[in-house]
Amino acid sequence: TGSSDPYCIVKIDNEPIVRTATVWKTLSPFWGEEYEVHLQPSFHSVSFYVMDEDALSRDDVIGKVSITRDTLAEHPKGFSGWLSLSEVDPDEEVQGEIHLRIQVLPGEAGRRLCCTVLEAR
Repeated sequence: TGSSDPYCIVKIDNEPIVRTATVWKTLSPFWGEEYEVHLQPSFHSVSFYVMDEDALSRDDVIGKVSITRDTLAEHPKGFSGWLSLSEVDPDEEVQGEIHLRIQVLPGEAGRRLCCTVLEAR
């Protein structure tokens, strides 16, 4: 139909942590949602999956972005910008990018991940 019903799932080490709202019938969704979650000291990566909600079948994966612990350590003040989506299924071509703001913050009970899922195109 030329449009999608996109939403994002944020995963830490492949465990789903949060899900954004679905933005209906668009290829340029704006979410503007901010999340703060507790990080285990041994975490390896944070992944953002852009999904297409489908009422009649399984939701499709549009693409994903994974950010490793080492990459986050290279940006102590955090990262903000557009990141290209990569494929989840090697047989699928992926086009698009997601605008994220992500930072690891110190806390009394361990580190926290503050991430803002802004928009995609």
